[in-house]
Amino acid sequence: MYKVMKGNEVTAYAAMLSSVDVIPAYPITPSTLFPEKISELIANGEMNATFIPTESEHSAISVAIGASASGSRVMTATASQGLAYMHEMLAIASGMRLPIVMAIGNRAISAPLNIWNDQQDSIDERNSGWIQLYAENNQEILDLTIAAFKISENEKVHLPVMICMDAFLLTHTMEAINIPDKKEVTDFIGKNTTNRIILDTEKPATLGSFASPEYYTEFRHQVTVAMEAANSVIFDIFSDFKKRFNRNYDVVEPYRLDDAELIFVSMGAVSGTIKDAVDVLREQGKKAGLLRLVAFRPFPSQQIKKYLSMDVKIAVIDRNVTPGYDGSVLYAELRSILYDSDFKPEIIDFIAGLGGRDMTIDDFIKIYTLAMEMNADSNHIVWEQLKPLGEDVS
Repeated sequence: MYKVMKGNEVTAYAAMLSSVDVIPAYPITPSTLFPEKISELIANGEMNATFIPTESEHSAISVAIGASASGSRVMTATASQGLAYMHEMLAIASGMRLPIVMAIGNRAISAPLNIWNDQQDSIDERNSGWIQLYAENNQEILDLTIAAFKISENEKVHLPVMICMDAFLLTHTMEAINIPDKKEVTDFIGKNTTNRIILDTEKPATLGSFASPEYYTEFRHQVTVAMEAANSVIFDIFSDFKKRFNRNYDVVEPYRLDDAELIFVSMGAVSGTIKDAVDVLREQGKKAGLLRLVAFRPFPSQQIKKYLSMDVKIAVIDRNVTPGYDGSVLYAELRSILYDSDFKPEIIDFIAGLGGRDMTIDDFIKIYTLAMEMNADSNHIVWEQLKPLGEDVS
């Protein structure tokens, strides 16, 4: 069945199809449509779940932790300052190995106050122990959310998952979505059997307990091992998804990389615009390509290396800022994984699209031209779209 929906509505439908039991949420732009649609689905009898409107984002994730620990399948949603407000509880959720799924409407972090899109909010939580998957379009929001429950509940993983979607570009944009039958989704995900210790008054247990220095390191190591195991688990689950629903996913997506002399690297909705720019550049005889990251955590190091060589230039599109570091996060992580490799392609960091600033095909053609003109002595950190000092930005 096809249905035209906004990205936020898609997340609610994914929760319904995935037989989520508990949805605690606090509204925040641009993710407010998630609890609104959930309320509607429950009120109409289309969804059998408990919706808990909480007094804050901190409370929402706290309720999610309690509900998941008691054996429920749980989903919530937030964005930006709301995700930042959850910060202390995010590591608790992963440290307790709870399979929570959360939709993130990627939005710029204040100040100044900005409700539009970049990826600073989820990027800031990259060390929280949550798997992070980035959608390019609304169909991917549905599919990745459904897959996220199966990934997080896998016995080798038992970690929470963020589904990241660009604010307004996806959350409020209407697209035709291919919605699978609920029984097919149920057969794909299976029952939630992850909770080896379920909170039960008849059999009291402690979760997330105090750990002295003699034990704490081992607990943190377990989260790291689970994140590493998630690489192969995600691959297997995406393969199963393709067999059942005939839609193909991987942790990275190559686009026109054959003989490419410059490769864009990006995440999220902007990748669709880059694909169009690559097509235009190819028509002009310029050898451009795109490597899109679907998974940012776990970072797909081996899959990325498979597509890179010393004969290419890499133009990283970073929609985040790391003050105090010469570059931004995606750029830094790419450089890190290539540090001890036999090949070291030239990597250029383009910081762009911050706070929802539009990025067009022409912008990426300009980036291609600029990157190809650079040499080893050039400054490899470029604040693309930065207005000159003194220009009126009021």
